[in-house]
Amino acid sequence: MRRGIAASALVVALAVSMAACGSGGSSSDGKADGPVTLTYWDTSNATNEAPNYQELAKKFEAANPNVKVDFVNVPFDQAQNKLQTAMGAKGAPDVFRSEVGWTAAFAKAGYLEPLDGTPAAADSAAFQPTLIQQAKYEGKIYGVPLVTDTLGLLYNKELFTKAGITAAPKTWDELKTAAAAVKEKAGVDGFWLKAADGYYAMPFLFGEGTDTVDAAGKKITVASPEAVKAIETYKSLFTAPGTAKADVTTDAYAHMMDAFNSGKVAAIIQGPWEITNIYKGSAFADKTNLGIAPVPAGSAGKAGAPTGGHNISVYAGADKAHKAAAEKFAAFMTSAESQAFIAQKNSTLPTRADAFTPEVKADPGIAGFQAVLTSAKPRPELPEYSSLFASLGTNLGKVVQGTGTQDGQTRSSSRRSEAADLLREGVEQCQSPCRAPPARAAGSAIRVRA
Repeated sequence: MRRGIAASALVVALAVSMAACGSGGSSSDGKADGPVTLTYWDTSNATNEAPNYQELAKKFEAANPNVKVDFVNVPFDQAQNKLQTAMGAKGAPDVFRSEVGWTAAFAKAGYLEPLDGTPAAADSAAFQPTLIQQAKYEGKIYGVPLVTDTLGLLYNKELFTKAGITAAPKTWDELKTAAAAVKEKAGVDGFWLKAADGYYAMPFLFGEGTDTVDAAGKKITVASPEAVKAIETYKSLFTAPGTAKADVTTDAYAHMMDAFNSGKVAAIIQGPWEITNIYKGSAFADKTNLGIAPVPAGSAGKAGAPTGGHNISVYAGADKAHKAAAEKFAAFMTSAESQAFIAQKNSTLPTRADAFTPEVKADPGIAGFQAVLTSAKPRPELPEYSSLFASLGTNLGKVVQGTGTQDGQTRSSSRRSEAADLLREGVEQCQSPCRAPPARAAGSAIRVRA
């Protein structure tokens, strides 16, 4: 095994994030008469996705002639910081597309308007219950689910068949066996895992029946025996026969996707936000060649992946007229008709069952991920939860590279693994409150998701 990372790094970083707290936002009760210009910040991909959302905004304007929508596309990797700055000072949008992981933190800070009893949440019973659950903070709804996603095992059916694999691997051990077979019989890597990324590491924790934190118990659990086992399994996916070595370069994400799309690697862990790009790859000119299955299970016997996606939220500081218009806009954008339109245009997953029309499910990517959603785990109602992904990813990168410094203590590898030393000693050494790290950028953790 590789050695060398400072023992306390991973859990100290997580504890740092857990110590973060939000602060109050602003509000006003101004009135506006006549036409309203609504400022909407969209955080979808500017090239492939935003034009379709903009088309929806124009349809809303046509149906609501007294409301004009100022549609502003904000790069996802800049949006969280820009929103936080604007809502804490001035220049905030009236309504915006918010990553699900931001909702609780923004609500805690007082930046979001509760939507219970408003037109925005009138159809809340039509949405998947877990998505409404993670749009809540302290029992109130602060976002309307726009799109959802999770991680799945995506694989090249042709390469699997060439290697004699007849079914998607159901466990990490089965995946290792499949990767070795692909390498031997098809001559390409069997599996590529995105390294140094906390979000993509979550299925390993869930597969051992644990998480980064116990939200109810208000404690970090990443140093538990189950978490240690999860990290050991994670590390093995970079060294097992037929698996790609850890790539922690700036362009690692692009390297992984290029290899998969061109048929140079047989399987990856990925989300539905890449479906449209995958279909453009030479290996998937025939869309049916793309296989989609739940992420493999760990020793706990269950597969699990994080629930991602985006909500539409309303700024608490907007005046009465703009809030009313924003609530109508949120309802329109998240309606069954609008979600079906976006699903067909962007190959993203609707958040309500009545939007999975036959036309939507005709897309094999959407149909495949709809089945995978059953293994998705909603995020806990913890404002700091999503900030842990960056700290986890940074230190997992050090784990797979074996970089860092030793603290001088002699360890017995026969009694404890490197991961156990790393995680457990980190918890013991984290004695004092720390400040949270800056918000992660999409490029450094996960790809921009629609």
